[in-house]
Amino acid sequence: MMETKRWTVQIYISEEGDETHARAVLATRDTSHLTGRGMARRNPIDRPVPEIGDELAASRALEDLAIRLHDVASDDIVQLTGPVQA
Repeated sequence: MMETKRWTVQIYISEEGDETHARAVLATRDTSHLTGRGMARRNPIDRPVPEIGDELAASRALEDLAIRLHDVASDDIVQLTGPVQA
């Protein structure tokens, strides 16, 4: 039977002035927490749709988290196989 794993990402959004900040925190059973961060600056044209800042900041935090997770996986591979020979 295949094992199912559950990873959880929580996104925390805060606003300070015209800036929206987001943190995306990945929690897994096997590793410590990994965090990505993103920021968006409010444009006056966005006022009718205030979620735009939240969406941009959250997407940037998730993108940063993805890059960090890829780096962790790459480091793990290097530890197992050694550095790539040119």
